[in-house]
Amino acid sequence: MDWAAVINNPFLKDLPFKIELNKWGQILMSPASNNHGRHQFNVGDRIKTGKKGRGQVIMECSIQTDQGVKVADAAWVSDAFMQEHGFTTPYAVAPEICVEIISPSNSKGEIEEKIKLYLTKGAHEVWIVNDDGKMRYYTAQGEIAESSEVPTA
Repeated sequence: MDWAAVINNPFLKDLPFKIELNKWGQILMSPASNNHGRHQFNVGDRIKTGKKGRGQVIMECSIQTDQGVKVADAAWVSDAFMQEHGFTTPYAVAPEICVEIISPSNSKGEIEEKIKLYLTKGAHEVWIVNDDGKMRYYTAQGEIAESSEVPTA
């Protein structure tokens, strides 16, 4: 199954959880809690505020990777990215910032793999948010103390 088939399948519309495809085109389901949704909104708002209206925040952003279609919980795309890629679904390259909010069902290995996949596909930073809202930031060089894309001050 490819991503277009997932999007156009009437049985898969309006699901109360996020789905992704693995490298074999199989559907993976990740149920999310209300706390997950709260963190998703708060991170998107932080990015939007920090970027001062430049670019756009996309929730549930699909990205084609070597391991199938992965869906970042939130992503930030610059105006230049939007001009080049529009709302192509899934994106063939990763947006500049990709955010994953850890769910109880996520393993450490799964999160580490997503960090690598997003960075390999061109993300400048990957943000990981744990259940209590604590954030960690990654670039191609490894973990960094704070985001250089969206400074905290």
